[in-house]
Amino acid sequence: MIAGHATAVSQAVAYAKEHGARRAILLPVSVPSHSSLMREAGLSLAETLAATDFTAPEITVISAATAEPYSDAADIRNKLSLQVYSPVLWVRTVEAMIAGGATSIIECGPGKVLAGLVRRIDKNTPVSFIDNSDSLQKAMQG
Repeated sequence: MIAGHATAVSQAVAYAKEHGARRAILLPVSVPSHSSLMREAGLSLAETLAATDFTAPEITVISAATAEPYSDAADIRNKLSLQVYSPVLWVRTVEAMIAGGATSIIECGPGKVLAGLVRRIDKNTPVSFIDNSDSLQKAMQG
């Protein structure tokens, strides 16, 4: 996955297709999240988070920017702001969840993209998604 200025990304997609890429598409996003172009936004978020109270999580929460658990309030502030402009380490994050004892993974929200990616990473871990009340009931039963 690449991120950047729209023109540069469009050129990269065309280049990839010309050179035999099986799939190269532009994603419909409003901002270049998880790229260095969002660094200032992440630093601005850090300023806001500095004035926000946090407590250490009672359950393990893995940062997709580092594939490591959040530990304390300072770590939460740091990793949340880092998340805005850092690449997502999705494979490592999923592996960390499974290594930490996750026996199933549930994607919450519209779409099923992350659930599909988890299935590719680890075929043995049950995956489901919740995007409405029916899928919530199904996930709670399974």
